[in-house]
Amino acid sequence: MPDTGNSIPPRLGEIIEEFSFCEGREKLELLLEYSERMPPLPEWLDRETNMDQVHECMTPVFVHAETSEGKMRFYFDIPPESPTVRGYAAILGEGLAGVTPEEIIGVPNNFVQEMGLHRVLTAQRLNGIHAILAYLKQLATKALDNSSA
Repeated sequence: MPDTGNSIPPRLGEIIEEFSFCEGREKLELLLEYSERMPPLPEWLDRETNMDQVHECMTPVFVHAETSEGKMRFYFDIPPESPTVRGYAAILGEGLAGVTPEEIIGVPNNFVQEMGLHRVLTAQRLNGIHAILAYLKQLATKALDNSSA
């Protein structure tokens, strides 16, 4: 089994650092900027047929994982009325794009604290954020299982 110790992929590390330099309200504003940068779904993707719902989130969060040449990419569908959750998903989508399933599994669950988001978000939002990361780790585990089958 490959080493899946806690480590941060490079792009996600850059995003964490960007947030760590912000204070208070600036963190929320940066999160909203990421929300606005979330790419639209490709035409071939729709939530009814080929996306999974993260049921642990109160906000409807749908995700599709794609693995190509051992690297993963995630697509999200989250209502614009939920900018906090969209922003976090956009961070994960950008920060984990093109990394291996092992790297995704190795992302520490508490990296949100390094960003300082725990100081500006409610416990309910933080629970949803942790649920999204946990779900991405499940998808990465499934991708690993499929590649070794």
